[in-house]
Amino acid sequence: MKDKLTKVKDLGMKNIKWIILFILLIIVLAIVEDVFEEKIVKLDTIGYNLISNIINPSITPIAIVITSLGGAIVIVALAIDILILVKNRKISFSILLNLLIATVLNLILKNIVQRPRPDEYRLITETGYSFPSGHSMISMAFYGYLIYLTYKYLKNKKLKIILITILSILIILIGITRIYLGVHYTSDVIAGFLISVCYLIIYTSLVKKYILEKEDENENKNKEINK
Repeated sequence: MKDKLTKVKDLGMKNIKWIILFILLIIVLAIVEDVFEEKIVKLDTIGYNLISNIINPSITPIAIVITSLGGAIVIVALAIDILILVKNRKISFSILLNLLIATVLNLILKNIVQRPRPDEYRLITETGYSFPSGHSMISMAFYGYLIYLTYKYLKNKKLKIILITILSILIILIGITRIYLGVHYTSDVIAGFLISVCYLIIYTSLVKKYILEKEDENENKNKEINK
């Protein structure tokens, strides 16, 4: 009996990421269902009430700067810089491919759902559909993948923790600013985050198997040859 329980436990641990993926997809589908029924999700009301209480002229410029870090101009600029700085071509390619796929996926989902943006208040001007939040989804996909690469390749533990913490906080703040600036519902942001997490689980698994793992094998072979 204990052996069977141990096997089940081991099987569960090996497939934990796919279990998480399944759970997150159910949550996303539940949110999408409410959006299609033109319902204001409870999260939207809670988010609006919380954010509307902290709107302040002194905070708004900071929110605009933070939200720009999840915008196309900044992320594309960062991606180009990384492509130049990172010597490993396969890693560079995987970063570029990740950004491209996430962007296309977001555009497809926006045009399928076609949710209008909130009109309670607007602190900046935005066009296009609201669901899922592009800034939130792309930020989670782009910075989230950088977190994965940092965890996988950076050897300095202290620097690894610092970078992962900064990137994680940045992702969250970008999502919050989209609600604060009145251009997205809370459910747009949360769905954007969750969709990208689901996407990253699949993307990193494929990249690890077909791109990065082969690159690691080649590097190990080269080291052995040099010895």
